[in-house]
Amino acid sequence: MGTHAEVRDVRETAHAAQVRELTAAGVLEDPAWRAAFAAVPRHVFVPYYYIGRGAGHERIWSEDPDPGRRARWLRGVYTDAPLATRLRDGELVSSSSQPSLMAKMLEALDVRDGDDVMEIGAGTGYNAALLCHRLGDAHVTTVDLDEEITESARSHLARLGYRPAVVTGDGARGCPSRAPFDRILVTCTLPLIPYAWLGQCRPGARILAPLSTGLIALTVRDADLAEGRFLHTPAYFVPLRGATAAPPGTYGMPPGLPYELVGNERFQFMLVLTSGALHPREALDLWRREDRPARERFGVTVSAEGQWSWLDDPQGPYVWPLGETSR
Repeated sequence: MGTHAEVRDVRETAHAAQVRELTAAGVLEDPAWRAAFAAVPRHVFVPYYYIGRGAGHERIWSEDPDPGRRARWLRGVYTDAPLATRLRDGELVSSSSQPSLMAKMLEALDVRDGDDVMEIGAGTGYNAALLCHRLGDAHVTTVDLDEEITESARSHLARLGYRPAVVTGDGARGCPSRAPFDRILVTCTLPLIPYAWLGQCRPGARILAPLSTGLIALTVRDADLAEGRFLHTPAYFVPLRGATAAPPGTYGMPPGLPYELVGNERFQFMLVLTSGALHPREALDLWRREDRPARERFGVTVSAEGQWSWLDDPQGPYVWPLGETSR
């Protein structure tokens, strides 16, 4: 890359191309979100990322003295892929989500002008910037457990003039001081829905969160009840860290199942969703008997009495406890 003007042109061209690709893919149907993606450049939020290299990781960054490696960084930033942005002891603790999945989630959030949104998992700040462009800074709160992550996100946001509330804290506890919220958007995988969130929502609020390997869209009736179904979209995120973090060994395909199911997303989804409630063989028998149900046939109920996942009908025969309710 050459002069500052040439670098800027290359970045702007790559950014515009990504917006066109997302639009062509059908994930930016709402003009308001299309405008947000066009206004917020991803490269500002991902000055570096890591890629697997042998047993370790290679850091790709924007200030690399090698022009070829800088160009490689930019190509990666504007590829429709998740990017590892923070490692700790070799483990991924934060990433920049796949832009097409972000777009699907933002559209599924179904925001209205004036809505107050809490994001759980600040990440790089990119998602919060898109929300700020759509709703205004005052309506956006983003929470992360890690102070390094929130400081970095706040700095990235400020570079583009966005100043939402960036809060360092346990996302499972929400942010009572900023409540009530109309929408909660979660960018980390949950083992169950933190009960505290319901009391921080207005009646009719929507919670969109990764659970199992899918996205659950819950409608909050009041502080004691939320219910909804999974979207069709598969979703894989870094697990939540904090009060309701998943215990070790919660996820993974058990041995002894038919080989053709190892890569079957539908079955993996049901297996994780019913983990601890159904033996894998029971889950397999039910999955086959019910004609290999897709994600959208499953749902979740969160109440004062506990949390359940279900197939087709929350009052039907196939209902499984999700685990102990976090209060």
